[in-house]
Amino acid sequence: MRLTVVGCAGSFPTATSPASCYLVEHEGSRLLLDLGNGALGALQQHLDLQWPEALAAVILSHCHVDHCVDAASLYVQRRYAPVPTPTRLPILGPAETRDRLAAIYGMADPADLDEEFDFSCLAGAPRVVGPFTVQAVRAAHPVDSYSVRISAGGRSLVYSGDTGPNARLTELSRGTDVALFEASFVGEGNPVDLHMTGADAGRIAMAARAGRLVLTHVVAWNDSEVVLREARAEFDGPIDLAHAGMVIEV
Repeated sequence: MRLTVVGCAGSFPTATSPASCYLVEHEGSRLLLDLGNGALGALQQHLDLQWPEALAAVILSHCHVDHCVDAASLYVQRRYAPVPTPTRLPILGPAETRDRLAAIYGMADPADLDEEFDFSCLAGAPRVVGPFTVQAVRAAHPVDSYSVRISAGGRSLVYSGDTGPNARLTELSRGTDVALFEASFVGEGNPVDLHMTGADAGRIAMAARAGRLVLTHVVAWNDSEVVLREARAEFDGPIDLAHAGMVIEV
């Protein structure tokens, strides 16, 4: 299984990275974790969207714009491309996903999105998408949000999405090969149930005995070296800071 960081900027795109978007590949099948602002353009450096089998699914952890907004642009690409796509693209996300994307697009009837997308809710039992098994738990964030575990070929990665530290994420991450965890905050005294610090990410990865920690969603005004230092104080395994274009063999 291969993970490509398409975008990892926290809260808004930066000069060097789109917002959250991660491409996961295994045995010729591909899915996306999030599709935030600026990501659809960068994604085309790694994937030909004109190919009908380009994506098996898009998973949206939640419906804040830095995680979902370019899905509206993906609708445009699919709807108006000269060669139509033969099947609808599964989009797994919160229950509100279809309505949110329709509002972003300015679409009067959200059902029009059903021409191109097949929406289903991330909540509930794990499901199989191509060679991938997708498992999700509720994240600690102000809107309906999920952390997601992707497994294939005996390997796994866990994407925290946006979340404050919580026991559900620890359990979801047990024994995972790669913990792709957000680290938006630094220091102490931050708001609860919103985001994690590098230290929070390190503690959860350590408790879950993750094989590798990759820190992402670092916001532009925070010093990434501080984020890394906080994480290293809590996690004794390999730690990386995500950057656009980064490729990881899980």
